[in-house]
Amino acid sequence: MSWIKENKFAAGLGGATLVGAAVLIGVGVVGLNKTASQKAIFDAASEETSRFEQSPLYPKDENFNGKQKALAEYRKQTEELQTAFEKYRPQPAEKISSQEFTTHLKAAEGEVRNAFVAAKTRLPDSFYLGFENYTGTLAKDAATGILDYQLGAVKEIMLSLAAAAPSELLNVHRPKLEEEEGKEFRPVDGAVARFLPLEITFQGSEQSVRTFLTSLGKNTDKFVVIRNIRIANQKLTAPKTTDAKFPEPVDAALSPESAPGFTLPGDTSAAAPAAPVAPANDSSQILAQVLGSEEVQVFLRLDVLQFLPAKELPKP
Repeated sequence: MSWIKENKFAAGLGGATLVGAAVLIGVGVVGLNKTASQKAIFDAASEETSRFEQSPLYPKDENFNGKQKALAEYRKQTEELQTAFEKYRPQPAEKISSQEFTTHLKAAEGEVRNAFVAAKTRLPDSFYLGFENYTGTLAKDAATGILDYQLGAVKEIMLSLAAAAPSELLNVHRPKLEEEEGKEFRPVDGAVARFLPLEITFQGSEQSVRTFLTSLGKNTDKFVVIRNIRIANQKLTAPKTTDAKFPEPVDAALSPESAPGFTLPGDTSAAAPAAPVAPANDSSQILAQVLGSEEVQVFLRLDVLQFLPAKELPKP
């Protein structure tokens, strides 16, 4: 203690030096920890960058040029696809009055009904092409354009069905469109077409079903998509042999010419014996008589696609 009193300057200088050293050590430790933390972050980023550089899509000039080429080809293919569907993209519909639409509807219904009558197809009592709610009511003026377009599609579909000659048309259901309820149709983002649904239930032979389904893909100006299809046999039980229908055998009376007797050698006046005829109820014919006689009931949910105006594609 006496030394400190006698050497106050030296003691003060030593104490200040000790405090300063402690502060410097503390700052160095903090800086070292911060440096280690930053180095760890740098090492992680460097490792991630190395992985990216080794990936096939790293933004190098060659990859960039390849990506630009791929985008250009994709854009060209999309434009070609839009052009291919141009014939299914109707021009803006002419505004027609409600009375004009009713006139078109009556004419279409008459033409389709005559086609079904000619094909001997039974129709439901309330058949009106799915537009039954307009038998005594006029359509809204704002809905006549899209309704007239849909009517043309339904007419073509029904005429194709009549040409297939089913035995019975059981039901036609057309869900209401937004415009019929006073609303405005707004396509969702990215939509390329509007779906106009139609449900059809009919009964007929397998051939009539195949013919009708084939005809849907041959439509020249309407694009029709089958969303759902259900086919069921008219009979739910398996066929039996007793279901077969055979013609009754005919017993022909023996004529003098066909009566049994003797034929002298060289006598050509006698008729040659007839070839044996297989009985009509030969078991080999049973399947042909039973199978294929029953019909099928078909439920179809279709969508007529009204393609929207072509979109301007972004440049790559």
